[in-house]
Amino acid sequence: MAKYLLLKHYRRSGPAPVPGTDAPMDEWTPEEITAHIDYMRRFAEKLTERGEFVSESALLPEGTFVRYDGEGRPPVTDGPFAETKDLIAGFMIIDVESQERAYEAAAELSAAPGQGGRPIYEWLEVRPFLTESLTTAE
Repeated sequence: MAKYLLLKHYRRSGPAPVPGTDAPMDEWTPEEITAHIDYMRRFAEKLTERGEFVSESALLPEGTFVRYDGEGRPPVTDGPFAETKDLIAGFMIIDVESQERAYEAAAELSAAPGQGGRPIYEWLEVRPFLTESLTTAE
């Protein structure tokens, strides 16, 4: 088993969207949003039944970048950094047998309904978790 992170994006940063499927969620009706969220919940339940679901969460669009700037000095923010907080809308962590299965799961999640009940054909970023230790041998 290997863990994969499925990243959902606010803005389409991958290849061009399928025409007619890229209406932003703030243009959807409350019923369309509910249908979309219900699809994702059913998808997570299906993964749970298969023993593949680990975790998921949606993220709000606002955020702040902070970095360490030395002992006794306040954190530094020098944003905004729109590249990240505008992109990552949420994530799901899955634990599957193969990379192919991770892609299969992402493709199914990509078919969540959007405006008008049509699949959104959303591009999802699929990233494997590091499985080796980052420590070095002496």
